[in-house]
Amino acid sequence: MLMKTHKKCQFCLLELMIACVLAVSCACASSSDVTVRLSVNIDSVEKEISSHLVGIFFEDLNYAADGGLYAELIQNRSFEYSPTERTEWGPLSFWELQKRGAADGYLRVGEVRPVHVNNPHYCILTVTETGDGVGIVNSGFDGIPVDAGASYRASFWAYQPFMNRQWGPENGIEDRPMPVTLQLVNPEGDIIAEQSLEIAGRAWKKYEVTLTAKDTVSNAQFVLVAQAKGGVALDMISLFPTDTFRGHKNGLRKDLAQTIANIEPKFMRFPGGCLVHGQGIHSYYDWKNSVGPIEQRKGQRNLWGYHQTLGMGYFEFFQFCEDMNALPLPVVSAGVCCQHGGDTPNRGQEGLPIDEMPAYIQDILDLIEWANGPSDSRWGKIRAAAGHPEPFGLQYLGVGNEDSITPEFRERFSMINEVLKSQHPEITIVGTWVLLPLGKTLTMAGNLRKNFSCPW
Repeated sequence: MLMKTHKKCQFCLLELMIACVLAVSCACASSSDVTVRLSVNIDSVEKEISSHLVGIFFEDLNYAADGGLYAELIQNRSFEYSPTERTEWGPLSFWELQKRGAADGYLRVGEVRPVHVNNPHYCILTVTETGDGVGIVNSGFDGIPVDAGASYRASFWAYQPFMNRQWGPENGIEDRPMPVTLQLVNPEGDIIAEQSLEIAGRAWKKYEVTLTAKDTVSNAQFVLVAQAKGGVALDMISLFPTDTFRGHKNGLRKDLAQTIANIEPKFMRFPGGCLVHGQGIHSYYDWKNSVGPIEQRKGQRNLWGYHQTLGMGYFEFFQFCEDMNALPLPVVSAGVCCQHGGDTPNRGQEGLPIDEMPAYIQDILDLIEWANGPSDSRWGKIRAAAGHPEPFGLQYLGVGNEDSITPEFRERFSMINEVLKSQHPEITIVGTWVLLPLGKTLTMAGNLRKNFSCPW
């Protein structure tokens, strides 16, 4: 669908028309000789064409965010993987227990005292025999790539539940911190980076060190080793290159992000298409779960069958747009789920209950305030706290994604459109529809455009 228009691209249109004519000519020439004549008056401009039409579309599909553009190197950093995402997955997936020398211990999942309610699971590492230490190992997304001389920021949240034996005498933690060592090791087990620190106290606390690799390895492992009898609770175990795109701390892979930036897109559509409206009426992508401190973000099952940490959330998307000088084009659900939802192809579309629509529409209004509101507004404060006190300057908002144009869709889209036009006439609404069957869908979309007076 088209956005607001401007007088440009005459020659782009001419090139497109010539290309179409040449394509037709070539096709016809295969069966008979055909003469095609094209007359173009480039001095006449009858249609205004947007200067913002060439952009990019990002969707977290095939690990495009976690394990892809998002620079996090640890997989399942917050122990939130679930069998609802993959049958064989659980909170400890992609973590292994390692016992060094004569050491002994075990690993279990905790949930009674989380870092945050949105991040309910964590692990408890217990050392029963010290030996050379008991640790947990993570191989990232098919191995952790590190470069010689490069620095990596390792961080985690932790607290001390007990020392010595959990139910034995002298299990107090006063003046008895838990020593731990963080390492990067190559496939042969050789240490290529290492830092040590102590975990002290029963309050959750964030710890951070910098690991500098001495060798280049494409498939390193990250190891956190506890080196005294006792227990330690761990969550949000993270490893980031310090050299991210534009140097952002919770940032993007420099190589991939720069490649995208080199396209010089005029806009970026995000966080996805089908991912946005989800496979059930309450499984849509909720932008509010993707902002704020990363340990407070609420990860979820990705519609494409794996876990989303939402570490690359709305703040990171808007920031990336700003870094590329591209307009942000966030997409929100139109109040209906995918027409293939509930494992029901082509017949699964359902709408949010009408009595829930006012609250959902308020979420959309809150998004606009978060993006454009002053830094002392309710949602502008959250943006400012993340390091961006100035408004992002949101102009376009996508509503819906390739939805079947049903009565349920029409009713909910109309409700959203009416409120946005009334309260935020400066925002241009952008829509998309699946083009099958082509003629019928275009006719319905055109009728919607006229009925709602939308410029797309």
